[in-house]
Amino acid sequence: MLTTLKTAYTDTRADDLAWSLGREPLPALAVLDLRLHGFAVQLRLLGASHQVLLEAEDGRCSETVACISGSSTPLPLGVSTLVDGREYEFAARVEELSQGAFAGRAQELLALVADHPHGLAGTFPGSPHAFTALLAQWNEGTVGWRTWHAYPQEGRLVTTRTCLGVASMPMSLRPPADPVSSR
Repeated sequence: MLTTLKTAYTDTRADDLAWSLGREPLPALAVLDLRLHGFAVQLRLLGASHQVLLEAEDGRCSETVACISGSSTPLPLGVSTLVDGREYEFAARVEELSQGAFAGRAQELLALVADHPHGLAGTFPGSPHAFTALLAQWNEGTVGWRTWHAYPQEGRLVTTRTCLGVASMPMSLRPPADPVSSR
């Protein structure tokens, strides 16, 4: 789904993006609700970038990547932690592109996400290449999402990738290791 966001483009520097887990839902300009293999996933476009809310029978996850005043955790290159007993992995990278390459990449990404049933993209007024896009997916026991945050005035594209695995089974409930197969 592609939408034009009804807000000023204020998220103007890639370096201002911050990452956090566990935030309450923030006001959203556009929302896409999905159901992926027992997970309720909500993709949210904020005036300051994105938030993903995920809920399952046995837990929840809230990821926010945005320019939020008072946020003290800059955008990390990678995070690996447990969230409600699930393996959570986050990775980010920043691409610097020429003006022509940026325009082409922006068009390619918006086309990919706009027609995808699990995709949400929003363009900001003022620049056809200022956008935030999210794409959710299910892959072999993990729910994940990719995001793109475009900064055409800097020629920078911030890409994130998140995976949240199935709930980890407590050691006390795991079957004993098979001595033959562990050699």
